[in-house]
Amino acid sequence: MMELEPLQTAEANDYPTIRQQSVFIENRVGQLLRLTKLFDQTEIRILAVSVVYSVDCAIVRMILDDPDKGYEVLTQSGFQVSETELIAVSLPHGKRALLHTWATLLGGEINIHYTYPLLVRPKGFAAIAVLPDSIEGAIRVLRDRNFEVLDQRALLDTRDE
Repeated sequence: MMELEPLQTAEANDYPTIRQQSVFIENRVGQLLRLTKLFDQTEIRILAVSVVYSVDCAIVRMILDDPDKGYEVLTQSGFQVSETELIAVSLPHGKRALLHTWATLLGGEINIHYTYPLLVRPKGFAAIAVLPDSIEGAIRVLRDRNFEVLDQRALLDTRDE
C-alpha cells in the first residue's frame, strides 16, 4: 500500500496567503444579517465580504482577521463553510493602482478567478483579495514589480484601526 503525502498548501510553503471562508446561506430575507451577527459578540472582525447570488442559495465569501476562530463560530452555528487560500495585494497610491496590478498579473500570464476589496487599509494602503490561477506565480510576479503581498498577520494588525 502506497503512503499518501500530506497535502501542501501555499501557506505551508511559506507564501504570504490569506484564508477566505465561503459560507453557503439560503436565499431568504435576513440571512446575511444573521450571518454577520454571529461575530457581534466576538473579537472577530470581517475584513472583506463578497456575496455571490444564485437562485437556490448565496455564497458569502469572507476574510476574517482570525480565520480559525471564525471557522469555529460558523460551523458551530450550523453553517456550511469551505476555506480557500487567496492573496491580498496592497495597492499603490494613485488612480491607476488597479490598472498596474492587472497589467502586472497579465504580464506574468496569471488569470484572476475573482477579486474583491478589503474593508480595512493594512499598513495605510487600500488592498484587494485575489484568487489567481497560480498563487505562487502571482506572488512571484507581484513581488518582482515591487507590490506588497500581505499575509494573515498583516490583516490581524488592522485591529487597531
